Amino acid sequence: MSKQLLSGNEAIAQGAWEAGVKVGVGYPGTPSTEALETLVAKDGVYCEWSPNEKVALEMGIGSSLGGVRSLVAMKHVGVNVAADPFMSVSNTGVNAGLVLLAADDPSCYSSQNEQDSRNYAAFARIPCLDPSDSQEAYEMARAAFGISERFDTIVMLRETMRIAHTRTMVEVFGERTVPAQPPYESHPEKYVMMPANAVSRTLAANDREDALLAWADETPLNRIELRDRTVGIICAGALYTHVREALPEASVLKLGVTWPLPSGRIAEFAREVDALYVVEEACTYLETRIRALGMPVQDPPAGRLPRSGEVTPAHIRTAFGIEDPSHLPPAEGLPPRPPAFCTGCPHRLVYCELRRIKAIVTGDIGCYTLGAVAPYRSVDSVIDMGASLSMAHGMELAGVSGQTGRPVIGVIGDSTFAHSGITSLLGTVYNGGTGTLCILDNRTTAMTGTQGNPVNGVTLAQQAARVSPLDNPSGKPLDLVRLCEAIGVDEVELVDAQDLKAIRAALKSAVNHTDKLSVIIFKAPCRLLDRSKRPMPVIRDCRRCGTCVNIGCPALGKDETGHPVIDPAQCIGCGQCAQSCPFGCITQEG
Repeated sequence: MSKQLLSGNEAIAQGAWEAGVKVGVGYPGTPSTEALETLVAKDGVYCEWSPNEKVALEMGIGSSLGGVRSLVAMKHVGVNVAADPFMSVSNTGVNAGLVLLAADDPSCYSSQNEQDSRNYAAFARIPCLDPSDSQEAYEMARAAFGISERFDTIVMLRETMRIAHTRTMVEVFGERTVPAQPPYESHPEKYVMMPANAVSRTLAANDREDALLAWADETPLNRIELRDRTVGIICAGALYTHVREALPEASVLKLGVTWPLPSGRIAEFAREVDALYVVEEACTYLETRIRALGMPVQDPPAGRLPRSGEVTPAHIRTAFGIEDPSHLPPAEGLPPRPPAFCTGCPHRLVYCELRRIKAIVTGDIGCYTLGAVAPYRSVDSVIDMGASLSMAHGMELAGVSGQTGRPVIGVIGDSTFAHSGITSLLGTVYNGGTGTLCILDNRTTAMTGTQGNPVNGVTLAQQAARVSPLDNPSGKPLDLVRLCEAIGVDEVELVDAQDLKAIRAALKSAVNHTDKLSVIIFKAPCRLLDRSKRPMPVIRDCRRCGTCVNIGCPALGKDETGHPVIDPAQCIGCGQCAQSCPFGCITQEG
């Protein structure tokens, strides 16, 4: 045994590797990303990024049926995308161990919602393991594959952002054990989900549920900790750690398995304590089910916990009427730090132009969502990955452009287009849609850490070897122009995203017709990839019109007289401000 300081994601990768995982697959999404980025660096494991989570899970199902233990990783909203194969494999069962890592995001630190993935586990009636720190993340990852094979089922390993990204000391074995690979055998009655087979597999799932219910009451992953019996708290995951910090004397039923719930253990705990409480965050997953078991769950004595967002030890102390230790007040007078595009970001000029032409923009998930905030305020909707193109078509059918006199434009990034935008575009073309769609190709999946994707052709293995998307990867990059033309798009144009005149001309041409569909691909590398620096622009004879400042570059500001100034520490010489100045007062020399 040895001790290592690991995040929850790193601990899961270590546990999975020790359990003999041979295949790791997923789609990058905070807070799950680092699990596969850690696993890919270990010996004896093949890992890859898939175009989306549905494809990732289907590949993991295939490798499991082929006889190798497989880990599939995604964030909580990715489980929505993978729900179709997820619900089916919960019926078919597995051959070798199959584990789905679902990373939830209470407080929406990097997500459009804070859904609780445990509801999917209950819906599919498959085991859900819920670690409370990195040590448990490691141990549960090691154990999950054996549980999967024992009960012939996919297993969900559910973490939250607080577990995924917090580093704690972990005692690890450090040795890898690869079980004998079971041979592949054809069993269409088990794996072909036509109606007659699905009915019989549902009966098998019923039997599995009975076995899991008995197991949940026996497994040491659920444990009762009796201390002060006047207060009994049921909790799971990171909330266990918070409860122990906030109420160290309280008795606790610590749930490591959150589906199925251990009804016998819960009833036993309820008998041992005077008052029974449930502490959880973002939803009432546990409370609803424990009340349904007939348990006398009470509200905290001094008020309920927050209905949304992360629950902290301070929230718990307050809810139980305990004065929270005093904290220093926030510092006053600090300047606000709103999210912003990086200096030299290739998305900036595109959004400046969309703002200028007063476009109605249906947006998508990625860095370019920041087009919704100041100073651009030009994104009108962001729903989910791939929605931008479908929604633009829907708004076209509703006649929004004719009603408002403003063009409707869908905007999507390169990785998101590969994830789920291709089918949206295909639907628009197939049904004769018109209008303008923009693909912002910055050569990477920037928002989650510059991972590779099908458009730049960099694989997860190459990423681990530090191959840049600007190099010539051995993967096969997707040619966006040829793809759009093959689908049947009427007009496809490739434009330099750092060339304002070209951007303006392309958008003007596209929105000036109503009888065809135009796709404009704005291409330039993300500044996190291209860190080259050119001479800083010089401002002369400024007329103080404010146009340059309004492009929202972090390197541009105003002095006390209202005169624009360029911060030499931040400027990278991209020339966006020089192109934007209507009077030519900014020049780029050298």
